[in-house]
Amino acid sequence: MNPGDRVRVDHDGATDEGVLMPTTDEDHLVLKLDGGYNVGIARDGADVEILESDVYDIAEGEAGGDASEVEFDEALPTIALVSTGGTIASTVDYRTGAVTARFDAEDVLRAVPELAGRANYRGRVVADILSENMEPAIWQELARAVKEEIEAGADGVVVMHGTDTMQFSAAALSFMLETPVPIVFTGSQRSADRPSSDNVMNAVCAVEAATADAAEVMVCMHATPSDDDCALHRGTRVRKNHTSRRDAFETVGSEPLGTVDYDAAKGGQGDAAGVEFHGEYADRGETDLAIHPDLATDVELVKPTPGMDPAAWEYLDGKSGVVVEGTGLGHVHTDLIPRLAELVENGTTVAMTSQCIEGRVCDRVYDTGRDLLDAGVVECGDTLPGTAKVKLMWALENANQPADAMGRDLEGELTRESQPWT
Repeated sequence: MNPGDRVRVDHDGATDEGVLMPTTDEDHLVLKLDGGYNVGIARDGADVEILESDVYDIAEGEAGGDASEVEFDEALPTIALVSTGGTIASTVDYRTGAVTARFDAEDVLRAVPELAGRANYRGRVVADILSENMEPAIWQELARAVKEEIEAGADGVVVMHGTDTMQFSAAALSFMLETPVPIVFTGSQRSADRPSSDNVMNAVCAVEAATADAAEVMVCMHATPSDDDCALHRGTRVRKNHTSRRDAFETVGSEPLGTVDYDAAKGGQGDAAGVEFHGEYADRGETDLAIHPDLATDVELVKPTPGMDPAAWEYLDGKSGVVVEGTGLGHVHTDLIPRLAELVENGTTVAMTSQCIEGRVCDRVYDTGRDLLDAGVVECGDTLPGTAKVKLMWALENANQPADAMGRDLEGELTRESQPWT
């Protein structure tokens, strides 16, 4: 009996069946059950039957111990799979029990075998980080990697990313890249070893979306708690609104750009099966590939709260840009306004967004708002605060008038203002 064998164990009136895992604990067996979970069983009194030998290559962490081969099919599109980390396509190193970041095309197909046969794949690692550790420098590296993959002939790009900061990265690439093909971010709220994992459905739907006609930066995640549809959110209008639900991502202020029917997608072969768009988008091939990767990294997003000491914002001195996540229509405590005016006077671009999930900033209604405008604060309409930070980072390096750019829609981040009937 060796690690990698499939065994049946009778113990304490119960029976468990699975793959025997390596362990340094001489008193217990560890089985990986078919549902993905591990269980520890006391060796004393356990009756073990070997059902099949070496069904897992423990060193490589793959079924059967044989390396899979990815064959090129000229009839299928080519999709570049670019990883920054996260759990969606992670594989388990059965020697250590830890998640590993091996990420060539074969690794992806081992992790998500449902992707096989629907496209030709190229795998590329840009970073292997928890997404809360994302940095602007990695956005720049990611943008360059995506550009290179498109130049090399990719018909679409799927970026596999941790969910916590996915919305920031999607916004960053929206501003940094002009793309002739779809760029689709996807991830997993629940790890692959959990029966309720969303990794397979999200990956399959993302690949189908990457073969569609919309040359946009999108986020593809569960649209409902069930395994029925994925939503396609524009990269500048999406927000993670729940810590753990599979349908955590939402398009704020509008409907998603599109949806992917999972049942239809499962039967597709890189033909955008089940993909349906509900809003306007840039057509595939309509835009020439270009990159604008420069970013101002000294931009801060700040959130005023009742009782905040104005001195708490002293660290903003010398920053190139500040985005304020104001209250209501875009307000701060009156005592904070002189601080913002001082920043503007010293050359900092200060932009106003709202803490509210829906609606737009309007600083012309109350005295506080008018004072903010007089101080030189720029309104950002209904741009999401996180998107506004990324946009300001980009605008400070790429726009002739960064303050003016913050009040204009560049990549679908600022929706058209509703006007009353006249």
